[in-house]
Amino acid sequence: MAVSDPARLPATFVDAFNAKDLAAIDQLFEPEAVRVLTPGTVVTGDGRRQATSSFLALGVPIEITVRHTYVYDDTALIIGDFVIDGTKPDGERVHIEGTATDVARRGSDGLWRYIIDNPPGVEVGGA
Repeated sequence: MAVSDPARLPATFVDAFNAKDLAAIDQLFEPEAVRVLTPGTVVTGDGRRQATSSFLALGVPIEITVRHTYVYDDTALIIGDFVIDGTKPDGERVHIEGTATDVARRGSDGLWRYIIDNPPGVEVGGA
């Protein structure tokens, strides 16, 4: 899942998420990338993978609509609206949505990877 255009990161993430492929998702992130769980609370490494795994465990697909991608040199800011909406395998209804603000970096291999995953964006409490 190599991404040579930062604007394609969200779509590639959606494909991996909806395939429930944690390894593919992990390849879209720098090894020490951070994920914002709630404003002021961040995790990295295994904590980031565990947070992603908990969303995968919902068994509900994600959709992301990119609003903007701003690129400067080897850094990109990606702003997008996401929705996780559906019914879990146990029948419980799930609806999570928000506007994420994410940062990606182009590596020495020319591929783009997330370095900051901020699903709550600017929302208090976030997703």
